[in-house]
Amino acid sequence: MNAPLHHEPVMLSEAIEGLHIQPDGIYVDATYGGGGHAKAILARLSERGKLLAFDQDEMVRVHVVADPRLTFVPESFVYLKRFLRYYQAIPVDGILADLGVSSFQLDNPERGFSLRYDAPLDMRMDRRQEQTAADILQTASVDELHRLLEAYGEVRNARTVARLLVAERERHPIRTTGDLVRILNSVVRGNRHQYLAQVFQALRIAVNDELHALESFLSQAIEVLKPGGRLVVISFHSLEDRIVKQYMKGQFSTTFAEQLLGVDRPSPLRMLTKKPLQPSAEEVKRNPRASSARLRIAEKLPTTAIS
Repeated sequence: MNAPLHHEPVMLSEAIEGLHIQPDGIYVDATYGGGGHAKAILARLSERGKLLAFDQDEMVRVHVVADPRLTFVPESFVYLKRFLRYYQAIPVDGILADLGVSSFQLDNPERGFSLRYDAPLDMRMDRRQEQTAADILQTASVDELHRLLEAYGEVRNARTVARLLVAERERHPIRTTGDLVRILNSVVRGNRHQYLAQVFQALRIAVNDELHALESFLSQAIEVLKPGGRLVVISFHSLEDRIVKQYMKGQFSTTFAEQLLGVDRPSPLRMLTKKPLQPSAEEVKRNPRASSARLRIAEKLPTTAIS
């Protein structure tokens, strides 16, 4: 029998309130994780309500709660529209996505997400894919490493780090988190833990193509929401939050040519949070991993057609 996961959902009450749940509605939890948000949604649904939950991590599947109202999809949220069509669940009343790495991913040494363990440099959310963080470190050029460290981790001395990593891998393969941390110790800028976390973040985003996946998901989410439906997204770093903000403001729908001509298309969404909501001091004290969370809510305008 599988042991229960230790998981505390981030900004639970704010997320559930933001969804404005209708008891007979159809909802999506795009990132099931430990199931905390999903269970709270189910608690608000009637027997006629439905919840479709997505997660690409195989660790999640054996812990999914048994409930006839819940349909679990063991795939990434980039396949949102495809599976909602398959289950004849379009349009939906609300969509929730918690973009953070789950507690059991961080707490499992073999996944390679955490600085706390000397473990294989894996970092794959979906272990059916082939490329790991170790593969990237072993094959990427100096320019490629520089770009991903700078763009995805906002690492200040990204080129110096890229050159060092390439030089070090010629001596010994960089296979574990411990290998990587030992190499980085000589080039750390500022707070050591924060600096290392930025490098790990950059690699994780690159391995899982997270930002492109997020853009694809948000575009589909806007399409499948019914007029008046809610989109709630919890992000954990500025790159994610910036993309979420842009999509909620409708800036994604303007082509490059339209931008040059100054064309401003109306957004299909109305943002309900002028500034992102943040966790309370009490929640951060109870769950320090929530400290960087930012929650945004938008509602689909009633005049917007559904694809």
